[in-house]
Order: sequence, then structure tokens, then C-alpha cells
Amino acid sequence: MSCCAPGVEVHLHQGVMSSEELLLASRTVQDGVRQTDLSVPDMHCGGCLQKIETALKKIACVRQARANLSTRRVTVLWSGDTPPPLLATLEAIGYGAHLHDFAADGKDPALSHLLRALAVAAFASSNIMLLSVSVWSGADPQTRDMFHWISAVIALPTLAYSGQSFFASAWRSLRHGRTNMDVPISIGVLLTFGLSLYETLHHGPYAYFDAAVSLLFFLLIGRTLDHVMRERARQTVRGLEKLSPRGTLVQHPDGTRTYIPVGEIEPGMTLLLAPGERVPVDARVARGSSTIDRSLVSGESTPEPAVDGTELQAGTLNLTGPLTIVATAAAKDSFLAEMMRMMEAAEAGRSSYRRIADRAARLYAPVVHTTALLAFIGWMIATGDAHRAITIAIAVLIITCPCALGLAVPMAHVMAARRLFDSGIMLRDGSALERLAEVDTVIFDKTGTLTTGRPHLVAAGDADDHALDITASIARHSQHPYSRTLALLSQGRTVFDDISEQPGLGLEARAGAVTYRLGQPDWAIADASSVRDTTETVVLSASGRRITGFVIDDTLRRGASEAFAELSELGLRVAIVSGDNAKRVHAIAAGLGVTYLAGARPAEKLHYVSEIRGSGSRVLMVGDGLNDAPALTAADVSMAPATAADIGRNAADLVFLRESLNAVPQAIEISRRAKALVRQNFALAIAYNIVAIPVAVLGGVTPLVAAIAMSLSSILVVANALRLGYPARTRGTTTGFAGQHGPSVPLTLGSHQ
Repeated sequence: MSCCAPGVEVHLHQGVMSSEELLLASRTVQDGVRQTDLSVPDMHCGGCLQKIETALKKIACVRQARANLSTRRVTVLWSGDTPPPLLATLEAIGYGAHLHDFAADGKDPALSHLLRALAVAAFASSNIMLLSVSVWSGADPQTRDMFHWISAVIALPTLAYSGQSFFASAWRSLRHGRTNMDVPISIGVLLTFGLSLYETLHHGPYAYFDAAVSLLFFLLIGRTLDHVMRERARQTVRGLEKLSPRGTLVQHPDGTRTYIPVGEIEPGMTLLLAPGERVPVDARVARGSSTIDRSLVSGESTPEPAVDGTELQAGTLNLTGPLTIVATAAAKDSFLAEMMRMMEAAEAGRSSYRRIADRAARLYAPVVHTTALLAFIGWMIATGDAHRAITIAIAVLIITCPCALGLAVPMAHVMAARRLFDSGIMLRDGSALERLAEVDTVIFDKTGTLTTGRPHLVAAGDADDHALDITASIARHSQHPYSRTLALLSQGRTVFDDISEQPGLGLEARAGAVTYRLGQPDWAIADASSVRDTTETVVLSASGRRITGFVIDDTLRRGASEAFAELSELGLRVAIVSGDNAKRVHAIAAGLGVTYLAGARPAEKLHYVSEIRGSGSRVLMVGDGLNDAPALTAADVSMAPATAADIGRNAADLVFLRESLNAVPQAIEISRRAKALVRQNFALAIAYNIVAIPVAVLGGVTPLVAAIAMSLSSILVVANALRLGYPARTRGTTTGFAGQHGPSVPLTLGSHQ
């Protein structure tokens, strides 16, 4: 029995969802009955609830429909082999809906605990402070003792609940023979409470229950802010996960079709992609034509055409026509998965600044304990007053806690990674941020980096059909932009014994005794002098003899001139290093007004980068291909476009997703701002301790004042890091950039500017 015809599509406001995907998301609750949970964001009142339930119950095979107004969720029980048109029915009555995500439904337990602990500490500290004000105002001894006991009763459960994260962390550290910043906090809080309880038991005039609870309150504010900002950065990764569909329709060689989860897709499988569906894994169009929303990859909202041979990235959206596509990667190796891994790596990465801060925080705890002990001994010797000595020692413990130092780097790092992501730049290595801020020289590859990597054929020389078949057959074995263009020249296939790619040179194929070469003219032809002045970009030869040649052209990436102008404003030297011939490289370099090195093989690019680094410069290499990988690795820091070959992306520290080259100056500017904020945070933390320690040791602060001062220093550091979340002042863009760096000058190895 079926509720609706097989293959029917359920329309959704964000696209379409196949009945197979709805079936995959449903679960069996009893024999023949399945449950589907839907989110209905536009359900706002009891009238909406009744309308939705009534509409769904009218569907023939729906057994039960229950809506929950508080969670905006609808649970539907239905019978049959094919899902009923649930989403289409809701759309028809004006309610957009989608499959309910139970993972997103669950609240962050850590944040929930922090907020509860913060609320308890806020309630306790405000009430104890009111009692303390009454005591300070001159309450008589009996009233003072009563208020102290009330404060103790409020403080004890508050410390037990709100302070448990600090106490547990300190105990774990001490149990393993180490200290962390929670150790002095815990000791200070417990000593303050213990001293106050002792004073209360002996009818003493002073008690510092307010200091102990207020310290936890302010510390929890800083810790909650830190957690919220980290979670906000992680939300970007979760957002990427939601762009991947749950499954896809696979067409088998015998013509049968099955719907499988995305995780089971393997390279080579033929997939059917309906309009409105997202591409499940990296794939290539085998049949059909459509338009694709690639804004996830390029940042551009304008749809792009997709025809036979078009490469598609996972997560992009098919808009207009059905496509038959062939998977080129598994889900775990696709573009979307790679972006998620890069985001996670960016947060996990540790720069040298962060390592210094962590090491300082670890070393700082013993120093704090020693300082507090010496202060206690010193005041005991000087005054013989144990109460005053203990009070000062507690104030020293509290005021010198290295919380601000521990937060100085991580918060700036998290905010920088988030800003980069918002700008379409993925940080693969967290330590690259610091190195990027130090660069003074930027070197660009040309093809696929300065240019779009989508070259077009200008002329095909005297090539006949046989030569085109050979050319296309060889070119299919490379991901170089020129090769992808030549691979489309013919559908014919020539069988070779062996094909290998020579980085920076081209492709070599053997068929019997004949060796074919497709690549640089002076490499493909035995007599290199005969092609010295050729205008051909790529030549096909057989055993050293020219068969035909091709002229291929490419266009500059959008925003190239503006990007070079911004790099100049940032005080950076810029050069182009390319394997292409001098005429074509000179034409681009002249338009941008930069120096260049043409005809550079991979080893020469590597040598050039190493030579500049050897002179004391810090180099950013921006490249995309197999021939750039050695130079990308050798540079201080490296970037690659998302369209780069796998080896280029893997060798790069940063990957920019959008077509515009503005990503390069943006990344440098963000890294410099992050570096400045880290230094400011270090300066704030150090200045605070330089002032606070002597004041505390000399008895100038009470435990309450120490708690407030230390907490405010942590909050100040967090607030300073949050400034990175806002764009810097926009500079005026420069156009007509030719000549900004002086005339275009050809470079040779051993000479650079």
C-alpha cells in the first residue's frame, strides 16, 4: 500500500525533497507504521497548531499528527511503503517545513550549566553584598553576627554549585602533579570562605563571604563569554554539515535505482540530481544541463551553467534542470567535508603566542602560590597579626590569578578564524595566522591563481581529428586548467601504455615505441630553439617531433587590480612567478605593474622562494597546482584557491573560496589585527599584574576588591578580543593600478626586488 506514487517530490521552500529522503529520515515505530518529525518554524499559536494537525490528518495514510507549539515540531505517524506528501500539504496551507534536526534540538549542556551557575552566583553575591553593606554601615554585634551567618548559609551552597567547575579542574590538575589557573582560584575561594567562617564562629568583626561569591560571579561572566564565542565559531561548522543531504538516488549499471545515505556513496557511482537538491559529494556532470548556485564556493549569488563535464562541489545547489552526475570523491573526501575539517583545524591550531601564553599560565600558578606564602610570612613577621597576614595572602592569591593571560590569545584566535570564514577564507593551520601577519613579500602563480583557471582555446593550429583525439586522451589525466580545456576537444579515446605528469612541464604518454608529449613547447619539442619565439601555449609532439600546437588564453580573476593595490598599501612587495612563457606573463605583469619571473619550473619556483626567504624576507606564496606545491611548502605561509588541485590545497595553510583575489589582502589585514589584539591583551595582562601584585602584597586591597579587579581584567581581555568581530575601517580602493610598483620588470633567479 502506498500513500503517494513512487518518486513523487515533496516541495520545500528551500528546494525539493524526494520521497526517498523523507523515507530515510523516518523511523519504524511498529509493524507497518513509521514516524516522521518535521520542524514548522512559522507555527506561532493554537490556531496554527489546529490548522496543521487538521490538514495532515486528512491525508489518507496518516494515522496521527501531533504538533508541539513550544518546540514548533510536528510528529506524524503514517503507514505504507511510500511517505505521504507531508511537506507539500503544509506548503499548500502556507507553512514552510523541513525535517526536524534532533541534534540541533539538544541544548548545549556546558552553556546551560554555566548560565545556571552564573545565575546562582549573581543571586547570592547580590544578597550577600546587601548584608555586607548593612554590616559596614555600623550594625551592632548581634545583628552583625546574624548577617554573617545568613551570608554563610547563602555562600556555602553557592560555592558548592557555582564553583564546581573550578574545583573539579583544580583537583584534576593537582591529582596529576600539575597546576593550572583554577588552582589559585580554588585555594583563594576556599581560604576566603574558611577564614570568614572562622571569624563568624568567633564573633569576629570581618567576614569576606561577599568576596568569595563575587569572585565566582565575575569569573563565570568571563568563562561564559569565552564559551559563547567559541560556540559561535563552531556553529559555522554545524551550518556546513546541514548543507549535505541525507542521501541521494543512485543509478546502477543495469538501470535500477536505489536511494542510499550520503556516507555510502563511492567514487564512480552514477547519481541522479533533481532540481532543488544539493550536490551530495564532489562530482562531474555526465548528462544534462542546469544552473548551479555556487555561492558556497565562490561567494557569488549569480547562478552558473552546468553542462557535460562540469565539475561540481559538494553542498552546491542544483537550480533548474535534472542532472546525471558521476561521483569523483567519497563524502569524507569532498569539498564540504574538507571545509569542515579546515574550520576545526583552525580552532585547534596553536600559534607560538598561544603556546607562550599557555606556558606562562602554567608557570604562573607556582609563582602566585609562592608570592602569597611570602606575603603571609612577611606580614606575620612584621605585625604578628595572623588574621591580617592570611587576609593579605588570600588577596594576593585572588588578584594575581592568570585568567587574563590564559584568555589573551585563544579569544583573539577564535575571532580571527571566524572573521576569515565570513570572508570566504578557510584557515587550515591555526599557527599560520601568526606567520601571515609577519609577511613582507607576496608571490603569485599565474595560471589558476591570478587568472580564473577557466582558460579558453583561441587557436588549435593545424590539428586534425586524430591529433585532437590524442590530445584530449592525454589531457584527461591532469587537473591543470589547460589540460581541462584540451580534454574537451574530443570524445575519442586513445589507449596508451603509460601516462605520467611532469610538474611544470606537461604530460608524457607512451604507446608502443612512440612517446607523446603535451605541454611546454621547449619541453615537448626535441629542438627547443625552433619554438623559442612561438606564440603557442601548449604543443603536442611524437618522439620529439611537433604534431600540432594550441593557443590558450585565460582572464584575470575579478578584483586582481584592487587586490594588488591593497597589498601595496599594506607595504608589501609583490611578484609573479609563472611557468608560462615570457610574453603572456609580461602582459599580465605590465597591467598590474609588478615584477615577474617567467618560464619557471617547479624547482626554480622553489629556489626563488627560498632565495627571498634567505635574504630575511617573510614570504606568502599564492598558488594552485602540482607545480606550485614545493614553493607553497617552502614559503613562510601559503594560500591556494578552492579550485586548486588537491596537492595544492593540501600544501597551503589557507584556502580562499571566492573567485576574487581580495581574499589575499583581507587575510593579511585580519591576521595583522589579530596580532595587534594579542599584543594588546598581553600588555593588559602584564600591566595589570605589575600594578596589582605590589598593591596586594602591601595590603592595599581586601579579598573583595581583589576579586573584582581580577575578574574585570579577564572581562577586559575578552571584550578587547571581540573587537576583531567588527570590520576594520574601509580603505579607499585603488583602480588603474598599473605602475603602483613601478614598471613591470622581468626577474631572473638570483635577482629579486
